[in-house]
Amino acid sequence: MPKTAQDGAPSATTSGEDQLVREGDIAGDYLERLLDVLDYDGDIDLDVEAGRAIVSIDGGDDLEKLVGDRGAVLEALQELTRLAVQQASGNRSRLMLDIAGWRQARRDELTELGTRTAKDVLESGESVRLRPMTPFERKVVHDAVARVKGVSSESEGEEPRRQVVVFRGA
Repeated sequence: MPKTAQDGAPSATTSGEDQLVREGDIAGDYLERLLDVLDYDGDIDLDVEAGRAIVSIDGGDDLEKLVGDRGAVLEALQELTRLAVQQASGNRSRLMLDIAGWRQARRDELTELGTRTAKDVLESGESVRLRPMTPFERKVVHDAVARVKGVSSESEGEEPRRQVVVFRGA
């Protein structure tokens, strides 16, 4: 349950969106301190979208280092930021972190991959197993496949080797 700034007690008047804004503020403060420690420049933008806080860092020359290979560092920083928010608020956070627009660019690539794969499966009738992906990546692919009639997708395997399989069907 959300807490008020005055006494730390739960408040029925604090809305879900207010809680998400608070999560974004906590995350922004945490990430600002991190950038200071690393001596990196970056502008932090906070937003609430689809029931989750979105925190973006843009504008710095060294930010690509915070993305890492295939977003591995970004995923780790997102998890650390979620833990910092949970420690400060007492609530588990689903916030999403994007750095240097990497996640949005990746979303665009994965949407194209999902759509193209779905069309290939529809044409050939052969199922396709994609390489292992993060939960974020799999969701984007599943959403893209769902927009193509006549094909379906599901995730198979165990983390961190979980894969999307695209096949003909409903």
